[in-house]
Amino acid sequence: MNRREFVAAALALSAAQRIGPATAESGPVTRVIFPFAPGGSGDMLCRLLANYFPAMLDRSVIVENRTGGDGLIGIRAVKGASPDTSTVLVTTGPTMYLLPMVENQPSFDSAKDFVPVSQLARFEFVVVVSPTIGVTDFKQLVAWIKANPAKVTQGTVGYGNTQHLCGILMQKAIGVTWQLVPYRGGTPAMQDLLSGQFNIMCTASGSFLPLVRSKQIRAYAITTPKRAASAPEIPTVDEAGMPELHLAVWNALWAPKGTPRAVIDKLNAVAVEAMADPAFKRRMIQLALEMPPSDELTPEALATLQKSDIAKWWPVLKAAGIKHQ
Repeated sequence: MNRREFVAAALALSAAQRIGPATAESGPVTRVIFPFAPGGSGDMLCRLLANYFPAMLDRSVIVENRTGGDGLIGIRAVKGASPDTSTVLVTTGPTMYLLPMVENQPSFDSAKDFVPVSQLARFEFVVVVSPTIGVTDFKQLVAWIKANPAKVTQGTVGYGNTQHLCGILMQKAIGVTWQLVPYRGGTPAMQDLLSGQFNIMCTASGSFLPLVRSKQIRAYAITTPKRAASAPEIPTVDEAGMPELHLAVWNALWAPKGTPRAVIDKLNAVAVEAMADPAFKRRMIQLALEMPPSDELTPEALATLQKSDIAKWWPVLKAAGIKHQ
């Protein structure tokens, strides 16, 4: 079986399947750390990407979900790791640049403690609601929220991140406030939404679309200027009358501080190869993830993107006064 046949076979497996474990006889091992719970679209992206590491780096690979602290536990596990491809990090951009701002005593600096490798697929958000709320579109949802703010509870995956900011922007646009409840991962949040523990969520579209299509939850708007190819039936926030709610989150691959440029180039080649593979692209579409343009896959492009989003989102976070307790 050649490399492409191996990858195609691996991509056909469940994205939630653990890769490994490696044995002592398997030689060098790369740990790919994902700092959130398994099962969401980001976790699936991480595991699919990891399928390309063994053939391209001649190393065994293990994906580890290091949950806790809204991503801090996993990030700290990579900070200070050996800069030799033995440990790398896959996470969202906002996790890297927003968490230091909400910590009372920042435990890492993404610009100093990590080296950007490559942007990965990105996702938009969709506003989903429990069927217990008897409204049929986003405008009716807004009216219901205004009339019943005490009944509104919104789940977020994490604290001080883009999902949290989505709730804050919604509150600002609607003109009322309600309770925001942070979760450690998409799967436990999904379970509580289904069981009625909270009634609204602004979340990654991919992992929730099957629930929308099976009518277990309702989707009222997607946070993009135009309808998504993966879910053309869902109106945009512009159509729903809330254009200020444009949100998308990019994922990225990072290496520890001090990683040599030659190693960064090898890691970058893994990401570029994966995202050029038609089988990988098809799976991203199935997960409702959008592929970045090929000219945005360099380490330098990722660093530029990070700086741009810091300039955009830090003022919003600061104005909201969000801090970890």
